[in-house]
Amino acid sequence: MRGMKAKIPRSINTAARLECADNTGARVVEVISVLKYRGVKNRHPRGGVGDTLIVSVKKGSPEMRKQVFKAVVIRQKKEFRRPDGLRVSFEDNACVIVDDEGVPKGTEVKGPVAREAAERYTKIASAASIIV
Repeated sequence: MRGMKAKIPRSINTAARLECADNTGARVVEVISVLKYRGVKNRHPRGGVGDTLIVSVKKGSPEMRKQVFKAVVIRQKKEFRRPDGLRVSFEDNACVIVDDEGVPKGTEVKGPVAREAAERYTKIASAASIIV
């Protein structure tokens, strides 16, 4: 079962607002686009757990607001199915602001982190309080 990958539905649209689950000073971010998204003509990019987004900070500290960052989705409301048959869903959509290498800018991550995101980004997993 270790080699199999979960099929994650891409449920976070462009222009969606996400909670920022780290201590960088950003509270709410808006999705601008999804990195490495290969879609169809005229289709808006969508992201899911473990995807890297480009986001704009909408609410937060004055020095963070109106800035553009990369972020990784760590939770999504839409349930997804793991290869062992378990269905996982969270109560909110949340992300963590990262740099170009995928290292989180904050030092701690609030709330649970999906295992799919933690496996892909080990630095987020080490900063997380709980991995589900």
